[in-house]
Amino acid sequence: MADIDLKGMGVALITPFKENESVDFGTLNKLVDYQLQNGTDYLVVLGTTAETPVLTEDEKDKIIECVTMKVRGRIPLVLGVGGNCTRAVVDKLKQNRFEGIDAILSVVPYYNKPSQEGIFRHYEAIVEATPLPIVLYNAPGRTGVNMTAETTLRIARAFKNVIAVKEASGDFTQIDDIIKNKPADFSVISGDDAITFPLITLGAVGVISVIGNAFPREFSRMVRLALAGDYAGARTIHHSFTELFNLLFIDGNPAGVKSMLNAMGYIENKLRLPLVPTRITTFEKIRDVLRQLHISC
Repeated sequence: MADIDLKGMGVALITPFKENESVDFGTLNKLVDYQLQNGTDYLVVLGTTAETPVLTEDEKDKIIECVTMKVRGRIPLVLGVGGNCTRAVVDKLKQNRFEGIDAILSVVPYYNKPSQEGIFRHYEAIVEATPLPIVLYNAPGRTGVNMTAETTLRIARAFKNVIAVKEASGDFTQIDDIIKNKPADFSVISGDDAITFPLITLGAVGVISVIGNAFPREFSRMVRLALAGDYAGARTIHHSFTELFNLLFIDGNPAGVKSMLNAMGYIENKLRLPLVPTRITTFEKIRDVLRQLHISC
């Protein structure tokens, strides 16, 4: 099993599109460079923020190739491989070598609304399908079902190559329960930028971030300060982003961060249906906050 350290700030990479909605690989290369140059600890490729459900298999393969070639092992890469058909996820994991990938992020099955036993067995099948480390991903607001603390801990104790959970339930009691009772070698990662700071004070090891697409240097510094116990310094940075946290998701993800990156001059503000850009009012509010942060747009 590969050795991977997921402490710090990971960034869930967006997929930039051209005006004709084709994948903009030139801009993707530039975005990866931006992350590498500004302190990001690892990258998550083809997660929810990448609009993965609307990408073709060929596009996904080319995105993986593009990012792995650009990174060249300088920081870890985590690949999103999930779905609501266990057999399809298992087949994908068995049929690919995933060269250059250090771990797999796999979301709780969505739409089907499996029982907790079904969730456990789903991950059991995934563990048996790949030697790569597995990061669980609990996002009940998207999947329609919550993976309880009991189930997360059961999986963590049963399978050594399940190394972490990205927790995006927003339930502090649940997340604290996992942190309190987890195995020593199992990590809890925030799945929500807005609550990363308080979760680190509870014992989370960092975040898989959306806002880090736009502010890798600043947000990774906040994470590092919090992990080092400099809560006053971390809190100052956290509070500077409070308004952007709200604007980031008011019209859905990744519409918010794409508007942000567009206002900063990095990308075209294009998404694929059924997702659409933020409302003009949201975009203007984002630009106003960026100006207050002294960021040209």
